[in-house]
Amino acid sequence: MAAGPLDDAERFARLRLARTERVGPVSFRQLLQRYGSAVRALDALPGLMAKGGKGGDIPSLDRIATEMDAGARVGAALVVLGDAAYPPRLAAVDPPPPVLWTRGNVALLSRESVAIVGARIASAGGQRIARGLADSLGRSGFVVVSGLARGIDAAAHAGALDTGTVAVLGGGVDDVYPPDNAGLYADIVEKGCIVSESPVGHRAQARDFPRRNRIISGLSRGVIVVEAEIRSGSLITASLAAEQGRDVFAVPGSPLDPRSKGPNDLLRQGAILCEGVDDVIRAFETLRSLAEPPPDPFDIPPEDVDLEVLDRVAALLSPTPTPRDELARACGLPIQVVAAALLDLSLSGRATLLPGGLATD
Repeated sequence: MAAGPLDDAERFARLRLARTERVGPVSFRQLLQRYGSAVRALDALPGLMAKGGKGGDIPSLDRIATEMDAGARVGAALVVLGDAAYPPRLAAVDPPPPVLWTRGNVALLSRESVAIVGARIASAGGQRIARGLADSLGRSGFVVVSGLARGIDAAAHAGALDTGTVAVLGGGVDDVYPPDNAGLYADIVEKGCIVSESPVGHRAQARDFPRRNRIISGLSRGVIVVEAEIRSGSLITASLAAEQGRDVFAVPGSPLDPRSKGPNDLLRQGAILCEGVDDVIRAFETLRSLAEPPPDPFDIPPEDVDLEVLDRVAALLSPTPTPRDELARACGLPIQVVAAALLDLSLSGRATLLPGGLATD
């Protein structure tokens, strides 16, 4: 990636690259690695997309300018991967979101944070616990991150309003959902920070929430689950947190309450018992906390990969995610060449890149 501050043209290009068809977070990062800037990557994209594939849609300059204007109208600030304001803990996620829209105090995104998540239809006791934990964490110097949903999320935000809270949305930063949280949303804009990787004006759909949950855990040093049924988005957030190397905490509850089954099951799987803020602080002091992963050792060559190599790698792909080092062994090619081939195949619609160096057809 390009080093140093990003100029306006590069920031605009990074937003445009992030909104390009078939360019997900994995290929976004690899394109920056290969070409050094989004400006040069966009110049190369038409040829890469057409090579042995079906082509793809690069958004027009006007379309990206419209998104920028929409952000300005609601008072939102754009943060792209590589910006000084991009939260360092989230940048260490594999792969990080390419762009973020924010409203409020962007500096909160880079402070030490703890997420509190849980049931939308939460008990009065669960909401009291969430609010109390958020208040105590804030007084201990932590920002509290959650998803602005009803129940536990709303209670956590309310408890940390005066000390710092971040709400991560599935829709755009102007998508106030649920509507009855409009007052809380306004308070967070004034005192905290709203963040989303979705375009301004986008209304949240079901597919947006796993991405939202990944940012909640990615911003945080640990995730606390207060109440959650076995099949719930809160447990997805906890699973993502574990994958990202975050500490997972669970507040125990009565086995008679279905909302306690999720946290109790997490405890059976090795989550850290959380009965108060002291449990969180003690865990951070005694357990190995998140360390940034080592840089990707597989440089992506800037030169084109010929069609014969593309076909060899494509023939080895299947619906089952396959590590790129396994593909390199199978086709007898250097792993750097295979990584480059996978990037080209993904851009031409012949492969899908997944986190952790995996790929499918």
